[in-house]
Amino acid sequence: MIKATRSTLCLLLLSALIVLPGGASATGGAISATPAAASPDGAALPPHKTQTVVLIVSDGLRWQEIFTGAEEDLLNDKEGGSWVSNEDLRKRYWRTNAAERRALLFPFLWGTVAQRGQIFGNQALGSVAHVTNGKAFSYPGYNEMTTGFPNDAIDSNEYGPNPNATVFEWLNNTDEFRGKVAVYGTWNVYDNIFNKQRSGLLMQTGWTLPESGRDSPRMALLRELFATTTQFDEEDCPNSFLQIPLLDYVKSAKARVLFVGYGETDNWAHQGRYDLVLDSAHRMDHFVAQLWNTMQAMPEYRGTTTFLITADHGRGSGLTEWKEHGVEEKGSENIWLAVMGPDTAPLGERRQVAPVAQAQIAATLAAFVGRDYRAAQPKAAARLDAVLAHP
Repeated sequence: MIKATRSTLCLLLLSALIVLPGGASATGGAISATPAAASPDGAALPPHKTQTVVLIVSDGLRWQEIFTGAEEDLLNDKEGGSWVSNEDLRKRYWRTNAAERRALLFPFLWGTVAQRGQIFGNQALGSVAHVTNGKAFSYPGYNEMTTGFPNDAIDSNEYGPNPNATVFEWLNNTDEFRGKVAVYGTWNVYDNIFNKQRSGLLMQTGWTLPESGRDSPRMALLRELFATTTQFDEEDCPNSFLQIPLLDYVKSAKARVLFVGYGETDNWAHQGRYDLVLDSAHRMDHFVAQLWNTMQAMPEYRGTTTFLITADHGRGSGLTEWKEHGVEEKGSENIWLAVMGPDTAPLGERRQVAPVAQAQIAATLAAFVGRDYRAAQPKAAARLDAVLAHP
């Protein structure tokens, strides 16, 4: 089953709020759904500098755009569905050199993350990152990256509450991290993926109104927008609506483990609007930069925060299959992964390296904050030591 279309519209009103600039098997089963079984402390790992780790997902954003920028054949209304003139779209996002194109589309990713960290998934350079769940749509992908293994039973985005305890839930059930783990995402299905009721995680998802405890004019305006904006998609709010409470959270709470899910790149691809895929991807890059700069400006996060940035699945290719993803769209299993932080050597764009599995993200995330997730969950794939080996 392919992920249902989830589209959103950019709102000019938000200008008042934001100023833009290997242990997994392919058929792994569910683990215990009880918090007690999911929460034993894993063995301690050697200390790292990282104190806060953030996993950021841009839903359905292809590796092709990450590494080569805009695709020329889609910069039009016929194949790309653009409502912008070909001339204006090319001016925004087209350069003849691929390195220039990708830096134009993702200035923070290539100007900062690639300089200070590592990026995997450029197949042209012998680097492959991929899902192992055999489905290549959202719920299975999020389950794989957050639990460390695929679960064949999850065969729909409407599957319901996740029987698998994620690494976020597992960490939140330890004394060190309890109450310091949060999930912020535009999609309301995150409530099921992270099993909000069982896990007790702090969550801001979909069109749920942000908490009103801080009655500032800024939050009052945001709540008014949440309450009065016509919902183009009832499951998914705009990325910009999420960014405000997200930034407020990191400013007011000492977060240790954070998930951030941006949905627009997938939404607009399903709508066949390549112009808005590019716009959303570019703005996502800005939002990630804004989050990073906000955290680096604060003593409690400066120099001790690691970002992992990725996608839940890839998409098809060519003039039509770029709009969809799943087993019928060849290449949908291919993703990308970028990592930056004080414990990651600045090796940049990786070349001729072993394949990276989406399932490795869970143990890697835990390792950054000194926990051995596989000691508690043997089904989980091994951590990605290449990003944990800063000399």
